[in-house]
Amino acid sequence: MPKDNKVKKEKKHFFKDFKAELKKVIWPTPKQLVNNTVAVIVIVLIIAVIVFVLDFAFEKMNTYGINKLKSIVETTNSVEDNVNQTVEITNTVEENTETTNTVAE
Repeated sequence: MPKDNKVKKEKKHFFKDFKAELKKVIWPTPKQLVNNTVAVIVIVLIIAVIVFVLDFAFEKMNTYGINKLKSIVETTNSVEDNVNQTVEITNTVEENTETTNTVAE
């Protein structure tokens, strides 16, 4: 039973201290509250616009960069394909020349 009394006293003491601390708080006036709220909303909106603009800019730079890389890779692949075709044609011509020379002899 003594424990129950101690717990009750602690709870009463806690709420008494809590109420005393709330009386010490300096609450803002309605005008200050409105001014602070407006300031917070404006700052949040400004930061949102900045983040949106940066996101859009980086997305465009990324898209341009990826398209530029694609065109470079496609050009490189096209050049390699042309080189491979040229080598194949050269090999075919050489084989035909050798066959012609062999038949002519």
